[in-house]
Amino acid sequence: MNSHKAQKADLEWRDGAPVSVRFDDPYFSVNDGLAEARHVFLGGNDLPERFCEGFHVAELGFGSGLNLLAAWKAWEEAGAKTPLRFTSFEAFPMDREQMARALAVWPELAEYAERLLAGGMHMQTDTLDLNVIIGDARQTLPEWSGKADAWFLDGFSPARNPELWSPEIMRAVSQHTTPNGTFATYTAAGHVRRALIDVGFNVSRPAGHGNKRHMSAGVLT
Repeated sequence: MNSHKAQKADLEWRDGAPVSVRFDDPYFSVNDGLAEARHVFLGGNDLPERFCEGFHVAELGFGSGLNLLAAWKAWEEAGAKTPLRFTSFEAFPMDREQMARALAVWPELAEYAERLLAGGMHMQTDTLDLNVIIGDARQTLPEWSGKADAWFLDGFSPARNPELWSPEIMRAVSQHTTPNGTFATYTAAGHVRRALIDVGFNVSRPAGHGNKRHMSAGVLT
């Protein structure tokens, strides 16, 4: 499943934030990236309220690992004693040094960042079962045998990275979602919402984070 050849993340640093050169899009805002992750991906999927034993999060776009760390911290703070299952699909993984520099922005995540950097992208601990699947999601996602209770759709902007927001990808997301499973994403782009509606999600447009008027969230019906 992880046999696809990795292409290293091609990034530069602007005002302390990592920016993808390939897509000319930042991985996160240094000012409120963690707050946005919590608002969009945790809040948009009704987490941590829905956490339960065996809960499985899947993600398009692992990036720096910020969303993982936000979810892992919330999982432990919710008192979970079993592993959170977390599967992420990433075509252009950061190396360890890039990831360490990116995550150093968030001191409150330092403990979790240290554990991630020590364990790598395929790790199992008492509270985390992580698998980052490397390669083009258009190939790797259909091959995946799992199903997620919640999806974090966090590819680069649909305008800059349209391949990760195609109707075919959204169909694969739906096919790998449990009944009544959910998704959340920062984008409210109409074509993304329509693609998700077409594959069975009941889609809403809640308030976005910060100056973003809307985001998208939904339940597979």
